[in-house]
Amino acid sequence: MTPKIMIILGSGSDIAIAEKAMDILDKLEIPYSLKIASAHRTPNLVREIVSQGTDAGIEVFIGIAGLAAHLPGSIAAYTPRPVIGVPVDVKTCGIDALESVVQMPYPSPIATVGIDRGDNAAILAAQFIGLHDEEVRLKVRQLRKGYAQKVYDSNEEIVQQIDRPFIQNDFLRIKNLEINGVKVDDDAEENCKNKDAEVSIIVGRQTDLPTAKKAGVILDRLKISYDIKVVCPIRSTRKFTNYVKSMKNVKIFIGISSNSSQVTGGIVGLTDKPVIGVPCTNENGDDYMLTTVSMPPGVPVATVGINNGKNAAVLTGEILAIDNPDMTVLLDKLKDKKINL
Repeated sequence: MTPKIMIILGSGSDIAIAEKAMDILDKLEIPYSLKIASAHRTPNLVREIVSQGTDAGIEVFIGIAGLAAHLPGSIAAYTPRPVIGVPVDVKTCGIDALESVVQMPYPSPIATVGIDRGDNAAILAAQFIGLHDEEVRLKVRQLRKGYAQKVYDSNEEIVQQIDRPFIQNDFLRIKNLEINGVKVDDDAEENCKNKDAEVSIIVGRQTDLPTAKKAGVILDRLKISYDIKVVCPIRSTRKFTNYVKSMKNVKIFIGISSNSSQVTGGIVGLTDKPVIGVPCTNENGDDYMLTTVSMPPGVPVATVGINNGKNAAVLTGEILAIDNPDMTVLLDKLKDKKINL
């Protein structure tokens, strides 16, 4: 059996992070392969296992590395398949590895997850595969329900066990609450310009719109239909929820935002589709990469570099190309043209 996912470690010392990913893939019953290869010490080995793995049918690669963390980028050099990067905390709390993995040049994106988040890398890989495998998608959905249930259960296991003189444990006790699902307004779909789009680009504020337009240019070249919406999940919660829920045919969401990056977090809470995050800089020059990529277990965001809407679009193409050879051809042409320039 050809595995669907290949996990590559830059060093055997990273095995604990890989085990987080393997635990998830075992639960989801997705076949995978595990290899150890260094981008610097064994570059030929990286090239061969990635190239041969791609030819054999690997659909998603996961690169796990610390320090300089060039491994995910090296993997991307030899495959048109999406590459997920997991930076590892070895020095400087893993920030050195994170910066190295996420800040890839166009057109070579790495779908970066949080530091040491091998579990989120596996969930993200499964989401990519789930776009063309309904059985996998349903398993991911069920897995995410388990993460949500842990939050509910914590109220009984932790909060209800606290005995203090002024705490009112029975006030709005969680296990007794009726939790209602999100109700979409009847006219929500009418407010979508392109409700049949494959990709939805959600922008948190007008100042981040140029980054979205750059993504749109690349999506046009790849012949991927998309819709762009400027809506803030904090200032316009109802409109934001209505929009996400009404885009029923969307395969991938791209969230573009600065100022704490609430857009991507808002999207992942409302959908089980893959979410790509593009952190932006605000008027003060502050960037919001950390608040985009550092998601908790169960809700990954495939983060690309700061202001790099073009890489978000290329990553979108790579994900959709898993079961679309024509898309792979378009990606190859786009990348070759950029290199030849």
